[in-house]
Amino acid sequence: MDFLSRRKLLAIVPLLLVIVSSNGCVEVEQAVRRAQQDLTASGQLDEQTVIAGLKEALKVGTERTVLDTSSVDGFLGNALIHIALPEQYDGMAKTLRKVGFGRYVDELEVAMNRAAEKSAGEAREVFWSAITSMSVNDAFGILKGNDTAATDYFRDKTSVQLRQRFEPIVKAKMEEVGLYRVSNQVISRYKAIPFLEKPAVVNLDDYVTEKALSGLFTVLAQEEQKIRQDPAARTTELLKKVFSK
Repeated sequence: MDFLSRRKLLAIVPLLLVIVSSNGCVEVEQAVRRAQQDLTASGQLDEQTVIAGLKEALKVGTERTVLDTSSVDGFLGNALIHIALPEQYDGMAKTLRKVGFGRYVDELEVAMNRAAEKSAGEAREVFWSAITSMSVNDAFGILKGNDTAATDYFRDKTSVQLRQRFEPIVKAKMEEVGLYRVSNQVISRYKAIPFLEKPAVVNLDDYVTEKALSGLFTVLAQEEQKIRQDPAARTTELLKKVFSK
């Protein structure tokens, strides 16, 4: 490995914090410091040390994503991933708002977002499993990839398993937050209005599951791009020092 590649690989450890802010920086700083010490002492970059540091950094990053999306208003209050009503419901929603039943429409939208937030915590274990099984080739693929290479890696490695984990959880959380009850109320109110077409049939389990997964990866990609491109996102002296080289 030439000197330039060694420097790039060392830089990727803090770079692929992905979502690092104040959360978890101690662990990441320790990992990066070990790699820096190896380089300073010998002039050679210990690949295994850097790979270990990369995995540790990715764990911190994905933990931050899960915390952000699974918190109250993690979906509802984030315009980027807020789950709107299915477009098939647009006509029904507009009609209900016109006749004074808008609160039922609002309750349905809130319930969908709350179900997604309560489900997002399931991603942590799946992400960490993907990190543990990461090969040297995987790490170099992320190193040489584009601004969302880490996110693309997780999307490729975890989407199927996440969907399998999310589906039953989403269904349970939808029940917990009363989404089915609210959905039935919305449809019943609409059907009670004469001379209207029947409301569209939408599988809300599938819809919320897909939106929850999409939101999770959207946040991951956004934060990865931020730490790669924006000096202001490098929130510790260690990050500033490494990126200035």
